[in-house]
Amino acid sequence: MRTSATRTVLRLAAASLRAHKRRFAGTFTAVLLGVAFLAGTLLMGDTLRASFDGMFAGAASGTDAVVRGSRVVTVQGEAQGTRQPVPTALVEEIRRIPGVAAAAPAIQGAGQLVGSDGKPIGGQGPPTLAGNWIEDPELNPYRLAEGRAPERTGEVVVNRAAADKGGLRLGDTTVLRTPDPVPVTVVGLATFGGADGMGQVTYTGMTRADAERYLTPAPGQAASIQVRAGPGTGQSELVEALTAVLPQGVEAITGQESAQENTDMISGRFLTLFTTMLLVFSGIALLVATFSIHNTFAIVVAQRTRENALLRALGASRRQVVGGTLAEAAVVAFAASAAGLLGGVGIAAGLQALFPAIGFPFPEGDLVISGPSMLIPLAVGVLVCLGSAVLPAVRAGRTAPLAALLDSAVDRSGASRSRTVTGAALGTAAVGLLLTGVFAVPSLWLSGAGAAMATAAFVVLGPVAASSAVRMLGRPLERLRGVTGVLAARNARRSPKRTASTATALMIGVAVVCLFTVFGASLKATMDGAVSRSFAGDVAVSAPAFGAGGSGLSPKLAPALAELPEVATAVGLGKGVAEVDGSGRELTVTDPAALAAGLDLGAVSGGLDALGPDGIAVSGKEAARRGWRPGGTVALAFTDGQRQTFTIRAVYEHSELAGDYVITRAAWAPHRAQDTDSLVSVTFKDGVSAAAGTAAVERTAALYGGPEVQTRAEYARSAAGGIDMMLTLVYALLGLAVLIALLGISNTLTLAVHERTRELGLLRAVGQTRGRLRAMVRWESVLVAAFGTAGGLALGGVLGWVLVKASDGASDSAFTFAVPPLQLTLVALVGVAAGVLAGRGPARRAARLDILRAVATD
Repeated sequence: MRTSATRTVLRLAAASLRAHKRRFAGTFTAVLLGVAFLAGTLLMGDTLRASFDGMFAGAASGTDAVVRGSRVVTVQGEAQGTRQPVPTALVEEIRRIPGVAAAAPAIQGAGQLVGSDGKPIGGQGPPTLAGNWIEDPELNPYRLAEGRAPERTGEVVVNRAAADKGGLRLGDTTVLRTPDPVPVTVVGLATFGGADGMGQVTYTGMTRADAERYLTPAPGQAASIQVRAGPGTGQSELVEALTAVLPQGVEAITGQESAQENTDMISGRFLTLFTTMLLVFSGIALLVATFSIHNTFAIVVAQRTRENALLRALGASRRQVVGGTLAEAAVVAFAASAAGLLGGVGIAAGLQALFPAIGFPFPEGDLVISGPSMLIPLAVGVLVCLGSAVLPAVRAGRTAPLAALLDSAVDRSGASRSRTVTGAALGTAAVGLLLTGVFAVPSLWLSGAGAAMATAAFVVLGPVAASSAVRMLGRPLERLRGVTGVLAARNARRSPKRTASTATALMIGVAVVCLFTVFGASLKATMDGAVSRSFAGDVAVSAPAFGAGGSGLSPKLAPALAELPEVATAVGLGKGVAEVDGSGRELTVTDPAALAAGLDLGAVSGGLDALGPDGIAVSGKEAARRGWRPGGTVALAFTDGQRQTFTIRAVYEHSELAGDYVITRAAWAPHRAQDTDSLVSVTFKDGVSAAAGTAAVERTAALYGGPEVQTRAEYARSAAGGIDMMLTLVYALLGLAVLIALLGISNTLTLAVHERTRELGLLRAVGQTRGRLRAMVRWESVLVAAFGTAGGLALGGVLGWVLVKASDGASDSAFTFAVPPLQLTLVALVGVAAGVLAGRGPARRAARLDILRAVATD
């Protein structure tokens, strides 16, 4: 008997799905989009990882061992540290070792090509590499595809992707910034591991003599030595033979280990960060989908109250009713997730084709479709859909048989007292965690836990606040639209729980957008404040502010600018690295005597003009943290293996542009590699106009590769350029979450129209026109969207403030909190406009109802 009843319930569930496909259209689409985005991200990550693995393995296939310096200094946040160079004199000694077939030095540095249009190629993130062209084709990771190898000074080979991007062809002459401008002629085009380039990395191969001249402080140094084994000698055996004769401070690793390190640097670090970010946004999209799916099933269960009651009266158990509802959810979940997998394959394939078009060469290779990348999105989609339907299914199972006698199945549920108490408790705990993580014990982890709890409190308290919030938001509408506005507001208040659940999906999307908008504006305000507070020059000549690319500025530029009749002072700021107490720190290399004229260092204790080759200046916060005073000493360990004790001769206040450690060029010269500046601060003489001074600086800068000359305000904006790029990407990715939220609002209103069929028919019968009926449904959608948008703005604004303040307290940098009113107003308008779009379909369906059939609906 029980088995028969179960079969009956399942048949009814299947019949319900066939008869009411439109009910679950929004749920199906939400699951499909979320699963497709998740599957596309995983498949793209697998494909990129496999492609880079194959590319690096192919590029290093002829290298059996790499000899390099064992000492490396890594500054926090760097993908790769600065490694000690090796003497090229080792090459001849290595060639004499039994088992070695060939060995060649690999000199590597920064070199940025200038394209045919006069603009630099690359440099906004990925590095711009230059080095010596290795003549042994098996030891050279680059393969000559067109032309020939460089033979004379000034001749270069360029990777084909960089040449295409810069419009360079064989025989063209251009400039290579090393950072000193070097006239070069392109005589060859190369590939890397079978691809036209290694992502957006650019490469220029020079003669060995040119590489030593422009990329090293002195001849006789190389980044590494590439070694090829003879027949019968394995890589491990070769490394053992090399290790036995190498001097202290030099190590040997196998070619496979070197290729794996390069793979980890690109695919391990970059791809992990990239795919993690995409996974976070797919998680947000699926979270938004959860609320939309839950709301759909909650409404469907409410509409089927009489049907479920009849099943209970006919002998169906609670478990069977619950099972029937979950069976519907399972069918939708598996169908939508399967369609999402196909969509994910399409997304990954589309990105594989799109990346080269936007300047990011996708490594060649077929799309990799692995079991985990297909099973994980499928499982997540099914679990999200089934999990969202559990509570409505349990509610359906609790339907009493007497409910079959009810006349209406409209859900009028409100907020319970337990919900209010739970929400208040969550809110109180969230406030406590947030205040602790911001003020008492500055911590991003505590603040993050408080933010998660605050979001949960908003969700729980949504039905409690829905009636009051919608009433307040609907007052202007009631005055402007009369009866139509009154009815729309009352419909939105009719079921606070439903309104809150529908609006929550949009609230989360808007909150995340608002959070990133506020944090991005705060970062830009922080940078602007730092430049305004520390930059004392009239114009700045700067290297690219975003990423680690570019070749920097020539150290000869600042002295050349200082000689101009329009210029009072020009001071260049270079970068170095060293270890302080075992941790890598960045050093500012400059002329300390001229530094105060170019930067505002605030109060200075001691004298900057007396540093000399053994003195150092330290920022006030660093000195306070370590207990240092002028006259004390600090030991620095450099990448060349040398240690030197410096005397602290000055402590300065403002470190935003100067950094925490300042040394002279004379102190850095014995330890430097390729000498570059990242910024030149230029101050004009009295009476020189800004236009005249800037024109003079630009003419001189053009002789050194044409770096950008900017005013103080332009320099501040360029420093924040990466933030705008990040926000653009964030908005694009969050568009999926907002789209799913709109589908949820539209689906809820569609089901509500079906639920209120008789009511709508009666309104039409007493004289309401189709136009007013459409307007009523649309304005109801706008009120729901406005409620979600307002909640999202409030939550996102608070969490943005928390993130800024927690970052301020947990880091050495000072953060400025800023609220961008224009951007947030735009977000609010987009949220309300979304309500208009979401209500169009349901409004049309409501207006098309036949009056007599609607009135006769039970």
